[in-house]
Amino acid sequence: MEKIIITGASGLLGSKLVETTKRFYEVTPTHSGAPLFTNSIRMDVTDFNQVSEVFNRIQPEFVVHTAAMTNVDRCETDKKNAWKINVQGTENVAKMCAKYAAKLVYVSTDYVFDGEKGLYSEDDATAPINYYGLTKLEGENKVKQYCKDYVIARTSVLYGWHERKPNFATWVINSLRNNMPITVVDDHFNSPTLADNLAEIILETLQKNLTGTYHTAGDERISRYDFAKTIANTFLLNEELITPTKMSQLKAWVAKRPRDSSLSVNKAKETLKTRLMNIKESLTRLKEQDSVNFR
Repeated sequence: MEKIIITGASGLLGSKLVETTKRFYEVTPTHSGAPLFTNSIRMDVTDFNQVSEVFNRIQPEFVVHTAAMTNVDRCETDKKNAWKINVQGTENVAKMCAKYAAKLVYVSTDYVFDGEKGLYSEDDATAPINYYGLTKLEGENKVKQYCKDYVIARTSVLYGWHERKPNFATWVINSLRNNMPITVVDDHFNSPTLADNLAEIILETLQKNLTGTYHTAGDERISRYDFAKTIANTFLLNEELITPTKMSQLKAWVAKRPRDSSLSVNKAKETLKTRLMNIKESLTRLKEQDSVNFR
């Protein structure tokens, strides 16, 4: 059985990837914080010696690199660590993939775009407006610099059930279940992506041996406010608890956000059999998975 390393396996996407790929590959999950899986190996991607040690031991055919500093505001206030994790960490992983001729799937973001246009294709010019987007774009460049066999998988507003880490969708659900009013921007547009669906998409890119850049996101552009309302309606919660606001009024945000960083997924849809789910399909699946274990 071919071997695969999944970095950041304790995170939302990483954990879904472990579950999705384990029937097809010999999976080695890695973590830098608390492990989620009993067979997870500690690997701080910023420590080249540690990365080398794990690669020398496993000698993988495939690697999916999900480990990243994804808190957009924290990247803005702690640029040193953001660069260390998102750029240097990716360089370390890419170098070792090159050494072992392992295929690398690097998970990137819609925030590599400036948000002036929306529904970006893979050929559109990148122009990040915050430090998180900049570091992820630099990570893409490191992958291209060191690897011949790679997929850059750009996604947007990743969500799903995770026992430790909240995300936008679970925050909305849990807030409304507790009758807590929330304020959500109505002029910020993305392509929300169910993590389970993205894990299946990435699996197919490995099985089809694809290369290059793909937009692998949900198949629908929507504002955060409308997304929150759709979540409320799907889970039969009180949407009147959701108040719209404008991006310019949100004082909590440190970093700038692209106004419309939604992604066109036409290339992926033409190439893959796995369905890139729209919001209704994704939220229906999320509801089917709903359990007290996740709350």
